[in-house]
Amino acid sequence: MLALLVITGFAGTLRVDSISQKERKYALKEMKETKNEVLKSVKGLSDEQLNFKAAPDLWSVKECMYHIAISEKNLWDLLENNMKAPANPEKRSEIKMTDEQLVKMMEDRSFKVKTAEPFEPKNTPYQSLEDAIADFKNRRNDHIKYMKTSTEDLRNHIVQMLFGAIDCYQLCLMIASHSDRHNQQINEVKANANFPSR
Repeated sequence: MLALLVITGFAGTLRVDSISQKERKYALKEMKETKNEVLKSVKGLSDEQLNFKAAPDLWSVKECMYHIAISEKNLWDLLENNMKAPANPEKRSEIKMTDEQLVKMMEDRSFKVKTAEPFEPKNTPYQSLEDAIADFKNRRNDHIKYMKTSTEDLRNHIVQMLFGAIDCYQLCLMIASHSDRHNQQINEVKANANFPSR
């Protein structure tokens, strides 16, 4: 059998893949589409448009972009740290949401959550919108490459979030759908009647 594997070129390439091709394709679609939508929403806006606030306690387009970019970093750091830890499949029973339910929840703007301090726009390192966009693009591109090629056991590393337990594959979906959530927020700002025309 081993000789056959060597002859056919499969030796060393056999692996246990924790996600199916269907799951990989779904995550990649979410990651690519939400990246493109965010970049499209902030393209070509003036400083006045970027800094406009519909109310003093609401975020501007620029602040939304800062939050999207820092969240991409911080949530991926969480994923990497959890993947470095031992797998904990015994906690799978604590997961109460399907992949689709998680994405739907994240993209539902009626589901309100106060962001944590490290995710606040004012606490980000970005000096300009261009900084935030570049960081978001570079990181998302890296995350897309990871999803294309990863053979890590994403399903058996369970993360405890404030809203409940999810696995690391679902965390990838959460990162993508989180950017869509705040892209919707950007579009809400732009749809305001007082949004500058240029």
